Amino acid sequence: MPDVLVAGAGPTGLLAAYELERAGLDVLILERDVRPTTQSKALALQPRSVEVLADRGLLAAIEPYVEARLPAGHFSGIPIDYTDLPTPFPYQLGVEQAHVAAAIEARLRRPVLRGAAVTAVEQDAEGVTVTAGGRRHRAGWLVAADGGHSTVRTLLGAAFPGMPARISLVVADLTLAGKPAGLADDWQLPSTGSGFLLPLSGGRHRAIVGGEEQQRLGRDAPVTADELQRALTDAHGPEIKVGEVLWASRFGDAARQLERYRHGRVLFAGDAAHIHLPIGGQGLNLGLQDAVNLGWKLAAHIRGHAPEGLLDGYHDERHPIAARVLVSTRAQGVLGVPDPDAAAVRAVVTELLAVPEAHRAVALELSGIGIAYPGTTGRATDVPAAPDGRPVLVGASLPAGWAGRVETREGTKPQLVRPDGYVVWTGESDLEAALRRWFGPPSAAKDTVSAAARGTG
Repeated sequence: MPDVLVAGAGPTGLLAAYELERAGLDVLILERDVRPTTQSKALALQPRSVEVLADRGLLAAIEPYVEARLPAGHFSGIPIDYTDLPTPFPYQLGVEQAHVAAAIEARLRRPVLRGAAVTAVEQDAEGVTVTAGGRRHRAGWLVAADGGHSTVRTLLGAAFPGMPARISLVVADLTLAGKPAGLADDWQLPSTGSGFLLPLSGGRHRAIVGGEEQQRLGRDAPVTADELQRALTDAHGPEIKVGEVLWASRFGDAARQLERYRHGRVLFAGDAAHIHLPIGGQGLNLGLQDAVNLGWKLAAHIRGHAPEGLLDGYHDERHPIAARVLVSTRAQGVLGVPDPDAAAVRAVVTELLAVPEAHRAVALELSGIGIAYPGTTGRATDVPAAPDGRPVLVGASLPAGWAGRVETREGTKPQLVRPDGYVVWTGESDLEAALRRWFGPPSAAKDTVSAAARGTG
């Protein structure tokens, strides 16, 4: 029996599984689709996500597929400079989500079980039973990373409050039989208005349209080549010719978030926990950060040496981050509305973002570099992650009781670093207190793993 089941083989589910495997746990991913998707979907890795992937040795497999290194992000199309951010990666990577997912999946020990759509979830005091693909699977825990229309969330009846969609847009991967010279030749930051085009690999293009026709059509109406042709002609003129539509989907600006990320032995991550307008390059990155925050905490809980409240600290740390992203993306959506009043607000916001302090604050937020959690003092970009997912102590002697649980390294700068890269001690306070707070009491005080430690408490 695996230690953990993961529902969903998108980047969030895959990275959560990878983090758990690094900690020595057995993980089985259940995925509805029979084969990996080739749809481009998300296209941006923000600097903090690049740091995380590089720290885990995953970036090298992604780099051959990178289309662009953009030295800026954007706030509703308003460029936000990244070049002076305190990171080794002061840019966002333009890369298709499918390549990110493939790089992570290739490093997993256990293959993804595909063609396994979840149809039932039952949990008790000892574990979770998931029916998927007509088979029952049992594990101690379930990570639900099965997307914005999460089946697990629906089956559990988890409250998902928020704002319904008010606008409708279409995203598509397509080929172009013709286009004006100079249009969509290179990667650029998105701009406002319908008809955004971006070149993808293999002669494909990404298109995003959102005109009057998209507002009239229902969410379930099929996206046709004729509809895209009309929208792109309106935006770029008669020279543009749609070839083949490879994938298309309608989306809106709905903003919803789970009230709690933990439901007994089920923990939610990524779009299963929060949805928002895909603007500003936030969604994929928000899910990846959920995964690395959850992975080490769940592993410690299963192994029985997590301090009290650590697993629930996943919700406590990540829920406010996503709530802020929902506010940000809603604001960005309003700034993009083709309305004179919205245009006036946009002009004022553009002027405000020219103020260096405001510009930097938004850059830190969009890039993920500014994320901080209570009790941490920033990121340890100079302390590589332990291969086995343990915390790392640099430049200090490890007190008795934590040997084997914490990796030690020499160094002149004392630091205690969580497995997700955040610093929790810098030599200016009680090291034992920090170890107890984040990584549990010393082993002498916990000779065996109690049932309570492995349970739902």
